[in-house]
Order: sequence, then structure tokens, then C-alpha cells
Amino acid sequence: MKCDRCENAATYSRKYSGESLCSECFSNSILRKAAKTISKHNMIQNGELVCVAVSGGKDSLALLHVLSKMAENHNFRIHAVTIDEGIPGYREEALDIVKNFCNSLGVSHSTYSYKDLFDLTLDESLKMRENEKTSSCSICGTFRRRAMDHAAKDIGADVIATGHNLDDTLQTFLINMTSGDTNKIGWMDPDTSENSLRKIKPFCEIYESEIVFYAFTNNLPFQTEPCPHMNEGIRTEIREFLNRMEGSHSGIKNSMYKSILRVSQIVKESDYKERIKCSNCGCECTGNVCAVCKMIVDLKDR
Repeated sequence: MKCDRCENAATYSRKYSGESLCSECFSNSILRKAAKTISKHNMIQNGELVCVAVSGGKDSLALLHVLSKMAENHNFRIHAVTIDEGIPGYREEALDIVKNFCNSLGVSHSTYSYKDLFDLTLDESLKMRENEKTSSCSICGTFRRRAMDHAAKDIGADVIATGHNLDDTLQTFLINMTSGDTNKIGWMDPDTSENSLRKIKPFCEIYESEIVFYAFTNNLPFQTEPCPHMNEGIRTEIREFLNRMEGSHSGIKNSMYKSILRVSQIVKESDYKERIKCSNCGCECTGNVCAVCKMIVDLKDR
């Protein structure tokens, strides 16, 4: 089978569009998709420094690869940041992968750890929690967001870019719905231009399976070992459910994503809360005490 865009042999079948693409045309299509998303939502402005969150997984390394290519022809700079959660036997491999990959691309790279920032590693936090209702992903996600905010400010970045893809958005929406945390749905709007520190997701309109193929076809050296805590929540079950739905109804993920954007915009407009300063650390939040300070106090008081 030949590529629909050139005469080379096709290596990827994009079922929801009916296209068959060779590796080069497929990679170019991912670059164009990401560029279109960035342009549509005004994610990166001229002259800005973009803090790229790079964990060592396929999504973040693919994002770094894509943004490094874009930066060659556009007026913005990138700086990679890796967060060390303190997971023995897991994070060390990723840190080496990211460091070597950044060196090969000529991209500046910094590492920040939970231990230095919060005086707690993730493993220490998990031992302190009172019960399993507070999942490891909930604790890690709260700390990670604050760590990235700190890193971006430390390097003088204007915007934080993460490798979250379309599948991640669908999964997060369903997690928020099933947990009753509907307020967070308003935060899923890709337009973050009103935030003092913008957070962007250039892959938010791209399937996870396409990011996987992009990583493989471009020989990106990503970490294959999954996080040892990944199955503690329900995200894996939701991922499998959505993949089954997509397998039976090609394109259903795209349709669901468009619906989520409409719902997110409605929630965002109806539930707007002015951001104030946390009384403890001074960071922006919507209450007296931010989620990070509250979590640290709760953990250490047990």
C-alpha cells in the first residue's frame, strides 16, 4: 500500500480519517497538527521561553522533539525540565534518558526534586497518607504542578508545555466526572491566556497511539518501564474502555474531545473564581490555602 501523500510505502493507517501514510508524511502531519493547535489557541508568542516538562516518557520526549524542530524556524526558545519525584529504581533511568536526549538536541535541561522543594519524596508521602483513598496520582499530580510552576519561574519561562495528548484529556474528564469533581472540568479549556503563567498542551488534539508511532518512527529513546503506582487509580481502566470504543467506532475520541471543550468552556464561564495568594506560601490559588500546602500539612500531621 502506498502513502496517500507521496509515492513511498505506507507504514501507518489513520483509521478515523481513512489515510495511509509513510513514516515521513506521518511525522510531518504530527508537526502540522501540533503547530495548528499552538496557533489556534495562541499558545506560544514571539520571543517567549517555553519550559517543556520532560519526564522521559514517549509523550514528553515527542513534544520536546517537535518543539525543538519548530523553534528552529520560529521566534521562541525552549528549556527542558524534569521533575524527580523520588521513586527508587524508576526515575533514575528516565533522568539519564532525558539528559542524553537534551544533549543530542542541544536543548538546555534542569532537574527539580520533590525532596528539595517539599522536603518529601513521593514514596515518603505515600507512607504518610492515612488511607488509600488519597491516590498516589493525586498526591504526585499536586506536587508536580507546583514543582513545574517553581521551575518555570526559576528559569524565567513565560509558558509551561506538557505532553498531554487527546486521550489524556478524555481520561481526565471521565475521572473528574466519576469523582464528582466538576469544578476541574473548567480548567480543561486549552486557552490559558488569562493565566499569569500559561500552561499549554500542544498534543491535546492528537491521539496517544499517534504519539507512540511518532516516537517509534523517529527512534526516540523513551522510558518503557511504567510508573510502579500507575494502576492505583482508575485511569488505566478508563484508557482501556476508550480504546475499545475507538476500536469499534473509529473517530469517537475526536467527537468526545469536541464535546468536552464545549462543556469545559461553559463550566469555566459559570464557575469563575478570582485567584488570590495562598496565605502560607504566597502562590496563586482560589482559596485561603493552596492545594500543595494543604496536602503537605495533612500528610505531616498524620
